[in-house]
Amino acid sequence: MTNQFQSIVAWQKAHQFVLLVYRVTKTYPDFEKFGLCSQFQRAAISIPANISEGYKKLSRADKLRFYNIAQGSLEECRYYIILSKDLGYINEDSYELLATTIEECSKTLNAYCKGLVDNNFGNEL
Repeated sequence: MTNQFQSIVAWQKAHQFVLLVYRVTKTYPDFEKFGLCSQFQRAAISIPANISEGYKKLSRADKLRFYNIAQGSLEECRYYIILSKDLGYINEDSYELLATTIEECSKTLNAYCKGLVDNNFGNEL
């Protein structure tokens, strides 16, 4: 069992995704600072933040509620990745990197939730 949310692999991958989103959105047009950049960054931050918050919840239901919110934010970010590409704000390489990174986050978070639902673990992943 882990003692800190930072030990959760799903959180680690989500945190790396946030850092990537900040790096990529620095190159967006200035007029998007309070538009798409802000929305994308906030949704990205919500993923590891909700994993962190759910980590110390005592009941499985409470934990899963926060992890489900993280999953929703993750899907929101998937849209922002597509939108960023379609608007020409990111090139194909950045698109692939963001898409690959978020897919890794998704798979890890889904596995973490599945393990919790199946009662195989609580805070071990």
